Amino acid sequence: MLIAKPYLLFLGDAPDPLAAKTAYGVARWRPEDCVGQFRLPGCQADTGLPEVSIDTAAALGARTLIVGVANRGGKLAAAWIPELLAALQAGLDLANGLHQRLADLPELAATADSLGRRLIDVRHPAGSFEVGTGQKRPGQRLLTVGTDCSTGKMYTTLALEREMRGRGFDADFRATGQTGILIAGAGVCVDAVVADFISGAVEALCPANAPDHWDLIEGQGSLFHPSFAGVSLGLLHGAQPDALVLCHEPTRPHLRGVPGYPLPDLAECIAANEAAARLTNPKARCIGVSINTAQLSATEAGRWLEDTQNRLGLPCVDPLRTGVAALVDRIAGLG
Repeated sequence: MLIAKPYLLFLGDAPDPLAAKTAYGVARWRPEDCVGQFRLPGCQADTGLPEVSIDTAAALGARTLIVGVANRGGKLAAAWIPELLAALQAGLDLANGLHQRLADLPELAATADSLGRRLIDVRHPAGSFEVGTGQKRPGQRLLTVGTDCSTGKMYTTLALEREMRGRGFDADFRATGQTGILIAGAGVCVDAVVADFISGAVEALCPANAPDHWDLIEGQGSLFHPSFAGVSLGLLHGAQPDALVLCHEPTRPHLRGVPGYPLPDLAECIAANEAAARLTNPKARCIGVSINTAQLSATEAGRWLEDTQNRLGLPCVDPLRTGVAALVDRIAGLG
C-alpha cells in the first residue's frame, strides 16, 4: 500500500504523548513529509510540528491525514469523525493504523466514495500475496530480530537507514508494522497476513534490486516468543537477509506478556536466528546488537554495552544514546 505525501498528523484528543505515539514516530523520522499537526481541544500531546487547520493543510499541499492516535482498544472515537469528514471534503485521503477500519464507518465510506478519496487501513493489507519461493535474488538485505517483542526493532532499522544514507549508501527502510508503514508511506503489516503467505509478502516487500542496494527490513516479534514466533520465522525466510541485527531490552523479568518465559540468552538467540535465516541465505550472519538501555542509568548502560560487546565479539549500540555508526561500520566491511 502506498500513502500519498505530504501528511497532516491528526493527534485528536490524545491524553498524553504515549497515546499519540504513531504521530510522534512519523514526526521524528519523516518531518520533511509533514505539513503540520492538527489537535482537538484538550489534547495533551504535541509533536512540535506547526499547528495547522485542515483547510490550511490542504492549501499547503497535504495529501493524506494520518490518524496518529493509538488509543486503548484501537477504536476510532466518535469525537474524531467530524474532523475526518472535513479532511475528506478538503481533498485529503485518510490513513489509519488502528484496529478499527475507517471503511467500516458508513459515513466515512460513503463520503470517501462520493469524493474519490482513499481510506487506507494499514493494519489490513489490501490485495493478495504469493507463497514464498526462497529463490536467490540480487540486492542486499538487513533484518532486525529480537529477543522479545517491542525491543526497538523499528527504531533501530530507521536509525540504520538514516546513518547509511548519510554515508552515501543506497538504502531503504521496509516497513512491516502499522507505525512503520505510516512513517515510510508504504509497506506490509505482516502480522495481518495469512501465515502461508508471510514469507511471500516479505519477498514482495524487498524484491530483487541493484547489487549494492540495501533493504533494511523492520523485524517483528521473536523466535523465542510463544505468541509471535511464527511471524518472526516468516520474516527471516522471506527477507533472505545478508545481515541480522539483534535487538534487546535487558531489564525485563520475562518475555512481554508471558510470565514464566525468561528472556533468551543473547548468544543462543543469535545462533537460532542465524540458523533459521540460512534456510534461504546460507551466508546470513548477525553483525551486531542494538540494546534499548532506556531503563538504565548512563553508567549502567555503558557497562552493559561494553560487557555484551566483549562477550559476543560484536558491536553493541544503543541507537538513542550512542547512535548506530558502529553497526554501519560493520555493514560497510561486508563487501
